[in-house]
Amino acid sequence: MRPFGQRPVATLCRVLRVSPSGFYAWRRRGPSKRAQQDAVLVPQLQFFHARSDGTYGRPRLWKDLREEAGCCISRKRVRRLMRGAGLVGVHRRTGTRTTLRGTEGLAADLVRRNFRATAPNQLWVADITYVPTWAAFLYLAIVLDVFSRRIVGWAMSTSLKTDLVLDALQMAAAQRRPTAVIHHSDQGSTPR
Repeated sequence: MRPFGQRPVATLCRVLRVSPSGFYAWRRRGPSKRAQQDAVLVPQLQFFHARSDGTYGRPRLWKDLREEAGCCISRKRVRRLMRGAGLVGVHRRTGTRTTLRGTEGLAADLVRRNFRATAPNQLWVADITYVPTWAAFLYLAIVLDVFSRRIVGWAMSTSLKTDLVLDALQMAAAQRRPTAVIHHSDQGSTPR
């Protein structure tokens, strides 16, 4: 069987439902006006992107093309050309601090990095994390039983306040009703 590229043009045109005259006209025809303009715009985009040390994205490159190069171009076309040229801007997200280090009021470390328990409700560990959503950050506090590795208490809130941690601890205490438990969390303190 012959490879695809070695088949007769008439056969390929019949399979693809294209007229042979249309195929030959397409082959003789040069690049379209839009493709020629794109060939001029891509090096300009690459220049502006390189000038910004590879940090500029679509909004700034679009602005540079309009202001400095005098091009009348749409944002979508800039996005398409950037994608084709492999240009990507840098996204700087501001980090969210969930703990503040302090030395006052630190509790003694009863666990001493030995996170093992021989029975339920001997050792609970807790932590807070945040989940970025479209609207804002959602904060999640959990309490985990080290023996069973199950979450025994949790709470969620849109604000990072002491009540978040207390709600998770109260849920754990209400569900498990421990008599003597060590509750361990990191050394950070949350802002009020």
